[in-house]
Amino acid sequence: MNRLRSQLKPFLRWAILGATLFFLIKTLKDNAASVAQLQITGSSWIALAIALGVTFLAHLWSGWVWLWILREFDRPVPLGWGLSVYLTTNIAKYLPGNVWHFYGRISAIAKRDVPLAVAVLSVLLEPLLMAASALIIAGLGSSTLWGTAPGSVPPILLGLGLGAVLVGIHPQILNPIIQVLSKLKLKKAPPKTEGLLEVSPESPPPTAAKLTRYPLLPLLGELGFLLLRGGGFILTVQAMTPVQPGQLPPLMGAFSFAWLLGLVVPGAPGGIGIFEATAIALLDQQFSPAAILGAVAFYRLISVVAEASAAAIAALIGKGNPA
Repeated sequence: MNRLRSQLKPFLRWAILGATLFFLIKTLKDNAASVAQLQITGSSWIALAIALGVTFLAHLWSGWVWLWILREFDRPVPLGWGLSVYLTTNIAKYLPGNVWHFYGRISAIAKRDVPLAVAVLSVLLEPLLMAASALIIAGLGSSTLWGTAPGSVPPILLGLGLGAVLVGIHPQILNPIIQVLSKLKLKKAPPKTEGLLEVSPESPPPTAAKLTRYPLLPLLGELGFLLLRGGGFILTVQAMTPVQPGQLPPLMGAFSFAWLLGLVVPGAPGGIGIFEATAIALLDQQFSPAAILGAVAFYRLISVVAEASAAAIAALIGKGNPA
């Protein structure tokens, strides 16, 4: 069964990517004339510029929250060094595989006085907290709280997913995982393979830290991250078409769910394609398809520019202040 799953996994990724691209191309083809008629005014450029600034701030905030996660394991690292590592590795999520940003952070932390188990779990805990935050915001923007919102995700599905994630990040669940991961070490190998993980039964594992409380503060921090990202998206939509106050909750909820799918669906580095297709499907009854197509295209550009700028600045600062 495992062999069959591993053989089908590449085909599943390509199938998801193909279906997503087909949907996006068809939607663009059907609405090409309307998209061409979109007018970007001076106020629209101002909104897009503010969206870029908010998205840039969101990535800085996310890096800070990651350092909070390390403190939950009683393994703090210097603020400047930690932000530099987080931001410089963040851009690697657009590489095929969508795991190289995690690998870079694990390798960097493990070189400091931090057990490898804590390094691995801190990196894995971050997307879980992000997923929980996205489910919370998506639930708050659902039709049960804000009236009938076309395209809203069924609240029961959001509730089940949120419950599973919140239980999964409980210390009683995570601490046994730490004990298993504590048997891992960095393999000493030539430069091309240095940093690979392997189990080493010969040498005793280092004393692993453990969670002593529920990671509530990092969870609240990731909520702030999603709100900032969602605020950038709303500003981008506002640049394409007027947004009424009553549309803000379902718009934020749709963004959070689309962002979540981009995070968890395989075969989409950085969520490219998955986020756009989901946002279009959820919002095409609340806004014109042309406006949403323009918004998701500009927001993807804004996200990449914000992440690349943050990575470049962090790299320059890191070179000037090595830890």
